[in-house]
Amino acid sequence: MKTYSHILWDFNGTILNDTQICVDCINIILKRNNIPEIDINFYKENFCFPTIDFYKKLGYDFVADNFKQAALEWVSEYKKLSKNAAVSDGISDVLEIFKNKGFAQIILSASEKSMLLEQLTKLGIAHYFDDVLGLDNIYAASKTDIAIKWVREVNPQKLLMIGDTIHDFEVAEKIGADCLLVACGYQSKAKLELCNVPVFDDILKLKESLS
Repeated sequence: MKTYSHILWDFNGTILNDTQICVDCINIILKRNNIPEIDINFYKENFCFPTIDFYKKLGYDFVADNFKQAALEWVSEYKKLSKNAAVSDGISDVLEIFKNKGFAQIILSASEKSMLLEQLTKLGIAHYFDDVLGLDNIYAASKTDIAIKWVREVNPQKLLMIGDTIHDFEVAEKIGADCLLVACGYQSKAKLELCNVPVFDDILKLKESLS
C-alpha cells in the first residue's frame, strides 16, 4: 500500500455495519405513509445522494417541507434502532494498522456531526480519529463541500478515501484523493465497480490486502 498523510473514512455502511438498520428505518416510515416496503437488495441498488433523490425512487412525491418531515422521522427511528449497531468486522484491526503506519485518520460523513461523535464514543473507536467532519443538519445532502473546505484548510500531502458508495468516489475525485470502496454497505459491488477503483467485498478483505 502507498504511504498516505491522511485517510478519509466514510462512517455509515463502511465503519458502522448499519445497512439493514437503515432499511428497517425506511420501511417503518414507508409503511406509515402507505408506500410499499423494500428489501436490502433494492436499497443497495438504488440508494444515492442527495437522499431526497432516493426517497423519490421509493415513491415519495413531496416538496422540501415534506422531505424535512421524512428526514426527521427517519432520524428518530435510526436513533432507536442503531443503539446496538456494531462496527464492521475487521475495522478495529484496519484502524490500528493505519495508526501504526502513522496515517492521520479522519471521519468524513453525510451524517450529523453530533450524532457521529456520540456513536464513535459508544463504539470505543473515537481515539483512532484525528478529526470528525460531518454535516450540521440531518438532511444528508452532500459531503463534497465539507471535504473541499477541509482540504483547503489542511492542505494534506497524500489522501486516501475509503467508503461504500459512488458518492465517496465522487468526493475523492473532487479533492484529488485515491479511493478504495467496500461492498458491505449501502451500494452493491456491481454499482461500485463502475468507478474503476479497487472494490473489496468487505473490511476483512481490505484487511487481507494490507497484510
